[in-house]
Amino acid sequence: MDSPAANRPNHPPRGASKWLAWLPGLAISSAVAAYVLIVFGSHVRVSDSGMGCPDWPLCSGSVGPIYEFHALMEQTHRYIAGIVTILAFLTALLAYRARTHLGQRATTVRPAVFTAGIIVVQIALGAVTVFAGNGAPTVAAHLIAGLAMLGGATVTAICALVPARESGTALSQAALSNATESRLGRVGWVAISAAGVLFVSGSLVVNAEAEKACASFPLCPSGQPGDLVWPHLLHRGIAVLAGIALLTFSVHAWRRWSGIPGARAVAATLAAVVVATATLGIVSALLKAPPGWEDLHLAGAAAVLAASIALATLGWLTHADYPVDEPGHRTRVGGSAEAQPAPSTT
Repeated sequence: MDSPAANRPNHPPRGASKWLAWLPGLAISSAVAAYVLIVFGSHVRVSDSGMGCPDWPLCSGSVGPIYEFHALMEQTHRYIAGIVTILAFLTALLAYRARTHLGQRATTVRPAVFTAGIIVVQIALGAVTVFAGNGAPTVAAHLIAGLAMLGGATVTAICALVPARESGTALSQAALSNATESRLGRVGWVAISAAGVLFVSGSLVVNAEAEKACASFPLCPSGQPGDLVWPHLLHRGIAVLAGIALLTFSVHAWRRWSGIPGARAVAATLAAVVVATATLGIVSALLKAPPGWEDLHLAGAAAVLAASIALATLGWLTHADYPVDEPGHRTRVGGSAEAQPAPSTT
């Protein structure tokens, strides 16, 4: 005979449940703050404020206020990084509590812990960048860590909002094992990879201080130094290919993921920011990259990266491209059903 304790529902403690209700909002706040940090960091670079503070973590031995423009920009960037760090670590803590008390899969805790860890790396690289005098290798490493941070925070937010599911019906363990083999189609993986490469290629233009060297479109005017022209042409070539990949992914999700809540909204957002960012890039080049236009273009590039990762994460969590309808069967979206041997019951 089962004891009353055995039949008692496994509810999380009341205090834990109260705090866990904050997880989605906290994860979204962390992702938004990470985006702001990336955009403001780009502004620091565009405004030549990277060495506004010659020491670290203080600024000329002071916490603040900072009255000189470049020092204010650099120290504000550090303050935002501190806010992102706090939000990321709180998100990771609550994600772990959600996994422990609610029995959720580790779809939220893993990217949350990754994001918290990469922020530690990002902070360390920021300090090294200052000590190294904004050297190109450390700046590049700092940028890559920043992209990883934004990606991790975006994945965490989507995982906190959208529980992982395999189908609309319960699955056997064998079907669940088969389902995890494929979650997202190739078009999604190509798109998010293209978004990352596109952002890095744009940063090459900024790092080479070549923003004003190509005031025409699609090619650069003659007479410009080659070391300033090739980053532009590389970025523009990558932008064309990445734009095609990202818009293809948007159309794919719009047409084939219509049954997934929120998929069409994210797909439309991705398409919109791709077009807007491309337009901003062209206008910025023709105007010889005024700081305001350049900041908007960099903000759009970060939005493209975040939106593509958000859409891909949504598809991965829901098996959008390879849904499992019943044990032993997997249906490829846009194709015929691929029969899989059902587990033997004898």
